[in-house]
Amino acid sequence: MNQEEHPHPSERHKLEAAYRQEHPRLLARLRATGRSLEEAEDLIHDVYAETMARVSLISRIRNLPAWINALLKRRTIDAWRHDQVRQRAGHIDLGEETIQEIIAGAGLDPMEQFIRENLVDALNDSIAALPPAQRWVIEMQMFQGLTFRELAEMSGESMDTLSARKRYALANLSRALRHWIED
Repeated sequence: MNQEEHPHPSERHKLEAAYRQEHPRLLARLRATGRSLEEAEDLIHDVYAETMARVSLISRIRNLPAWINALLKRRTIDAWRHDQVRQRAGHIDLGEETIQEIIAGAGLDPMEQFIRENLVDALNDSIAALPPAQRWVIEMQMFQGLTFRELAEMSGESMDTLSARKRYALANLSRALRHWIED
């Protein structure tokens, strides 16, 4: 049993007091950067969870709120960089509502079993028809969950090249599915 498993009560109380004191300011700061309420709360929670995991260090920190602010700043920058990489890779987050609107706008009933089965078949056929390099990137990312960095290490190609292939693949898949809908 180590100290991190059972933190000293005074260190835990310091962290809880810092959380109560700083939470409104941190939340406002994150919301001002364009983060949704949920994203802001998640980032703040992650910072405090990380700090709680290192609670044994709290006694050595002179200004706990400033330390937490610095940690949150680094987390915010990391989140921003992650968002930028996803944008450059052509990744677009569509909420479930938006997807349902698109499907309904195309005149399809997403609950109809026939449509769902054929849409999956059309998507699989479209992926199979991609140029091999584009298909590889899509399959490795979507089905294997690998990152561009991992793919770059595996293939020896740059992350920019791989992200461009993914963009082209997504554009090709979108075009193929539009043709499928029109047919």
